[in-house]
Amino acid sequence: MHDLVVVGAGPYGLSIAAHAAAAGLDLRVFGRPMASWRDHMPEGMFLKSEPWASDLSDPSGGRTLADFCAPRGLRAEHAHPLPLSTFTDYGLWFAKEIGPRVEDCPVSAVTPLPGAGFRVTTGSGEVVYTRTVALAVGVMPFVRIPEPLRDLPADRVTHSSHHRALDRFRDRDVTVIGAGQAALETAALLAENGARARLVARAPALRWNTLPQPLARPRAAALRCPHSGLGTGWSTWVYAEVPWAVRRLPGRRRARIFESALGPAGAWWLRERFEGVVPVSLDRRVARAVPDGEEGLRLELADARGQVRETVRTGHVIAATGFLPDLWRLEILDPAVRDRLRTVPGTRAPELDGGMESSHPGLFFAGLLSAPAYGPAMRFVYGAGFTAGRLIRGVRRRLTAVGRRAVPVPGQAAAGAPGGPSGTPLPAPSAEREGERERGSRVAERTE
Repeated sequence: MHDLVVVGAGPYGLSIAAHAAAAGLDLRVFGRPMASWRDHMPEGMFLKSEPWASDLSDPSGGRTLADFCAPRGLRAEHAHPLPLSTFTDYGLWFAKEIGPRVEDCPVSAVTPLPGAGFRVTTGSGEVVYTRTVALAVGVMPFVRIPEPLRDLPADRVTHSSHHRALDRFRDRDVTVIGAGQAALETAALLAENGARARLVARAPALRWNTLPQPLARPRAAALRCPHSGLGTGWSTWVYAEVPWAVRRLPGRRRARIFESALGPAGAWWLRERFEGVVPVSLDRRVARAVPDGEEGLRLELADARGQVRETVRTGHVIAATGFLPDLWRLEILDPAVRDRLRTVPGTRAPELDGGMESSHPGLFFAGLLSAPAYGPAMRFVYGAGFTAGRLIRGVRRRLTAVGRRAVPVPGQAAAGAPGGPSGTPLPAPSAEREGERERGSRVAERTE
């Protein structure tokens, strides 16, 4: 039986795997490395975050984005946007460097074992037994599409994450819904690929980030408006640098922070590519959408009071409306576990303890699903460093609780998994293994 199975191989899953390996844990890592970035973001995009705030987390402090870029002659500097393709290549390099092999195979089911532990079934049919599981499944299960658009054909309505190439829309009329970076950059890329793009946004005005302030500033300026991995300002600094403090707030307040903090805004470097190029309808939301002809749609756009103000005919709608963490969309998790998990009040996201562990012992969450518990940093790559160190300490605490007693594994021998015959308890970890864990934990604790 393994100590840990990591489900997901994006920035969070890979960072957790790196820390787990350093802690001497016996682990397996499943998932397509950097899948969301490789398969679900249009070509030509750039990172919105600063390069120094986009590192995956290596407990040794190495394998940074700058470490990857420097020998390849690539630029990873403050206030210089980095191509998304470079970040993706960095993640793939990191996956090869961290030690444990990342198995490019999906997980189809995570099921609890009687007493403690889990049975993890992969897409290939392999059955893996583990004492703990870390779900770092990314954002793709949680695509959010406005209700009036949900039941329309997929050839007329898609989400911004459904497109790798946008040149298929050349010479077509496309309406993008949203006001954040994904919406603004998708609309700009559509226009640059020859589409007739427009943007519809509920916001009364578009927000644009300003050119980042220099990292080296007078002390007074730095104190008034400190830098953080998510931007400048004291509230942003708290969200970015001390997520543990956010977790101690009342649940409903954390839910409000998740919904409102670091709201939709465009990157400073995108503005000149967008303004004057893409027509915009502000203070508008889709009240009704119906097929129009053989390929198009007719959209009725209403104001904030629900009054229909205009009708738009378009060939395709791309909803760049983000992602909503929702346990009930996590189909790989056994419903008997999923439906009983304690959630953050006002959300469908799991409540987590100080080690990122859910109310089901041994089940840990990372990334978007942890954002209502720990704050908006968990929506960004920057949160991976905090998560990895803390989660592995939580895993080690759980292993201390379950690893010193036998864990029965029904049908283990028949499934071909390691261990004794069916129903035979596996022995607790050896003293040597415990020593490796302790040494690895000290490394992780020094780097958080």
